[in-house]
Amino acid sequence: MRQLPSLNMLRVFEEVARHRSFSQAALGLNVTQGAVSRQIKQLEDYLGVALFIRTPQGLSLTEAGTALSPHLSDAFDHIERALQAVRVPNLRQRLRIVAPPTWATRWLSAHLRAFCQRYPDISLSVTNQASHDNLADSDCHIRFGLEAATHCHSQLLVMERHIAVASPELFVNGQPPDLQQLPLLHILHNGKRLKVWENWLSAMGREDVDAGQGLEFSTLDQVIHTALAGGGLAVIDRQMIEKELANGSLLPITPVEVIGPYGYWLDVANDKWGLSKVKLFTDWLGLVSNP
Repeated sequence: MRQLPSLNMLRVFEEVARHRSFSQAALGLNVTQGAVSRQIKQLEDYLGVALFIRTPQGLSLTEAGTALSPHLSDAFDHIERALQAVRVPNLRQRLRIVAPPTWATRWLSAHLRAFCQRYPDISLSVTNQASHDNLADSDCHIRFGLEAATHCHSQLLVMERHIAVASPELFVNGQPPDLQQLPLLHILHNGKRLKVWENWLSAMGREDVDAGQGLEFSTLDQVIHTALAGGGLAVIDRQMIEKELANGSLLPITPVEVIGPYGYWLDVANDKWGLSKVKLFTDWLGLVSNP
């Protein structure tokens, strides 16, 4: 019987040795820094030697750590190659995506056919979990927000392009509706109104319109459907209403378009960034988001 410590200990050591940092290793493994420290301490106790020392320049390998590191890296490379050699090439993989409901319905759904045709061996699972802060249960998290996340690999997919729109029935003799006479439709995000109307009115130089008045909704789809029914005026990301703009069921009040400050971000846990299914999806997503 082989006398080996747990593979998890060895994997943690390899990651720390590669980064020369407990914190970077923790990010890469998607665990806490304390968990990394405990694994290294247990491995050192098992071996009876210190593997790392702290210096003014940072973390360094001891003589024992330096001797062990390349052998472990080679061993894990061998294991990876052995697994790939016997893995069924066309085994279907499930890619778990968490995404905002309106983005998933109005943007992702319109493009999924092309992805499925291109990568038939990847099965997609698309769900909405608005409070999904932990990436452990998903492969990719599409997030609406202002800036990149700091705890994972995070990149901007696309910035919002806001335009003010209304139902054609609210236009009189081709003239757009009066912003002061009709309710403004607002969307809530994390319980607060997004300041899309304030930003758009500022770009228009309209100080005579009360941006606070109107109706508020919990989803963008509700805002869109209310605008379609003539229930008010809405400022919406034009990328979410391409179909309605094309068929004329929503019309721009003016040509003014405001870029950002909100956008859609792709967040991937550091330990999943290297997965082939994730790379295929993120590369494809980048191409279709920025044609």
